[in-house]
Amino acid sequence: MKTKIIAFLILLFVAFGLGYFWVAPHLSQNQLPTADENEMLSPEQTHNSSIEELISGMSIEEKIAQMLIVQPTSRSISDAMAERLASAPYGGFILLGDNMGSLSSTRDFIRQLQDKSKTPLIIATDQEGGLVQRLRSVSGTTATYVPEMYRLGQTNNPALAKEVGRVMAEEMRVLGINVDFAPVADVYSNPNNTVIGTRSFSMDPSIVSSMSIALADGLQNNGITACYKHFPGHGDTATDSHLSLPIINRTREQLDAVDLLPFKNAISENARMIMLGHIAMPALTGDNTPASMSKTIATDLLRDEFGFDGLIVTDGLNMGALLKNYSEEEIYYRAVEAGADLLVLPLNPELAIQSIKEHISEDRINESLIRIMQFKQDYLANYTYLDESYFGSKEHAEVIQQIP
Repeated sequence: MKTKIIAFLILLFVAFGLGYFWVAPHLSQNQLPTADENEMLSPEQTHNSSIEELISGMSIEEKIAQMLIVQPTSRSISDAMAERLASAPYGGFILLGDNMGSLSSTRDFIRQLQDKSKTPLIIATDQEGGLVQRLRSVSGTTATYVPEMYRLGQTNNPALAKEVGRVMAEEMRVLGINVDFAPVADVYSNPNNTVIGTRSFSMDPSIVSSMSIALADGLQNNGITACYKHFPGHGDTATDSHLSLPIINRTREQLDAVDLLPFKNAISENARMIMLGHIAMPALTGDNTPASMSKTIATDLLRDEFGFDGLIVTDGLNMGALLKNYSEEEIYYRAVEAGADLLVLPLNPELAIQSIKEHISEDRINESLIRIMQFKQDYLANYTYLDESYFGSKEHAEVIQQIP
């Protein structure tokens, strides 16, 4: 009996040893880290190295495509779009009113876009309240009506603004939207300003600041990334940048006290995304270069002086403020030269890719791409939809009824 026990123990030892020497070589370094490796690489370094490894396998066309936010040309996926999503997908899509069908069809369309894309897509819209709320275009059911932000601003109640942000976020998550080009952080300082007007929270920069940050918190705490707009401030002009270029003749001191204040405060509260306006501020640039094409504003001021490390987004590149003054090809590469990471609504995405490829270095493209991929990994990878019962719910209406 004793001999049998000894023999069994010997066999068990041999089996364990053989098993270890077979399994160990098949474990990756991530599965079996050494003490030295754990000390050398922080989680942030490991995170960045994985993104850089992903980028290293992408073609230049794939990289530039990630910098574009385009509008779908239909409410269904064509063969050409399916091929684009599988090979070199755009960074994402913006859905405007005519992209909205019924709730179920819009939701299904967004799901299909995400399913066919080899990287997570930014799905953005403009859901501000008042005159600009794309969800009201969904047919067959009615999204909760959100009043203009000026009415909300008159309450000077950040807690309520945060709740309104939650309402907006929950209804966007029914559809599959993950980025809202809101809040408007412009100060309504010119009473003749009809393009911004009551889209702004207030004529008081401190109220604009506190309310826009609260609304953004409500969005982001509920799964939707907020995008503050329109840097460096679209409030002191009566010119509509959809039609022509607004020129704001304020001193740097005035800009710091009014227009720039909400954006500076948003950055201190970890803003993820800021949109550049098509507006000229000679006090900052010395000329009439639009902010969306100005390195002085996008990089020197926003990135370097204010310390913003999130995504810089352009306003729509199909707007008259740019098209009346620059060639289409010039608009694309100059926006990237200025410091933009994401180009919204290029009229011709393929021309945009070619223009950027010809004029911008791959190192500069990689700078934006790292930020884009990090954003997608951090905020889009684990996105979840909400049930249709949230859309236009009674509870949401009760929140909105608190706005006088």
